[in-house]
Amino acid sequence: MDHKFPYKWYLKDGYPESNGLKVFGTFVCGGGSTMGYKLAGFDHLGGVEIDKEVAAVYQKNHKPKHFYNLDIRDFNKLDNLSDELFDLDLLDGSPPCSTFSMAGSREKAWNKKKKFREGQSEQTLDDLVFVYLDTIKRLKPKVVLLENVKGLMQGNAKGYLKEIHKRFTDTGYRVQVFLLNASKMGVPQRRERVFVIGLRDDFKLSKLVLNFNEKPILFGEICDNSDKTESNEPVQRRLWNAQKIEDKGLCDVSNRVDNKNNFFSHRLLFKNKVMPTITAHSCAQHWLKDTPRHPNNIELKLAGSYPLDYDFINTKQGYLIGMSVPPVMTAQIANQINLQWLSKI
Repeated sequence: MDHKFPYKWYLKDGYPESNGLKVFGTFVCGGGSTMGYKLAGFDHLGGVEIDKEVAAVYQKNHKPKHFYNLDIRDFNKLDNLSDELFDLDLLDGSPPCSTFSMAGSREKAWNKKKKFREGQSEQTLDDLVFVYLDTIKRLKPKVVLLENVKGLMQGNAKGYLKEIHKRFTDTGYRVQVFLLNASKMGVPQRRERVFVIGLRDDFKLSKLVLNFNEKPILFGEICDNSDKTESNEPVQRRLWNAQKIEDKGLCDVSNRVDNKNNFFSHRLLFKNKVMPTITAHSCAQHWLKDTPRHPNNIELKLAGSYPLDYDFINTKQGYLIGMSVPPVMTAQIANQINLQWLSKI
């Protein structure tokens, strides 16, 4: 089965012909979603990104028409925005989500300021969803999209999701919530994400239907078999050497060999399975099941459906890919939004 949007591609080959639809992004990071919209034919006008280093990568690869290296709170206060931003077909946003992740501190981190990474301004993260809603209220695009982690639908975070739904409604949008898995959308990665997608009330169209069931892409299909590098962290390498067939990660080995529940995020990559979620830091922790090394940059770009010639400048590739929505995942959603909604407006 051919995939609608190939996960192996190059920026130098260009994007498909424009469909004339305009999209703008918030929390654009390195440009994962941006590339997805472009792959689906949208004109991506630019975005908002607080991180200076990441913003430099974005600008280098995308040369955006409108770009703001700002905290979104400051963007919302600007009074000189282009008229073009008030005539959007779609507004996209992926607010930082670590405080909702089931793997993080969750409730303990809510309402507390932190630096998302070195060099950034201190900010609270769990309220950024509502700050993004302020952006929506101001710009009033036809369609809005909010992406976040699966943890937003779990535990006490479900209360946040209900409030998000209410505020979307109060802002004038009919919203739907989708839990989508990138591995069913032509991405070589098991990445589950929540998408809240809303249509402005003045457009009376049927509900959006998102059913993706593309053939899974196994890690063996993207594995760089020419890479004979070996990783030599002493403790992790000792555990890797002691693994058994049934072990799925170094945590399993640690429990058996050392009677310790350590290395929870150090997964083993099987060639006959889809690669697990790439997070900002897990790329340096995962180990190949049959080779004592971490996934390399080629494998990470393929698993993240990033173009193989993307210029990361000095930013760690795994970090940026782990922080991004895979371009192909966004392209699939954007294509359906166009077919089912925007093409009918």
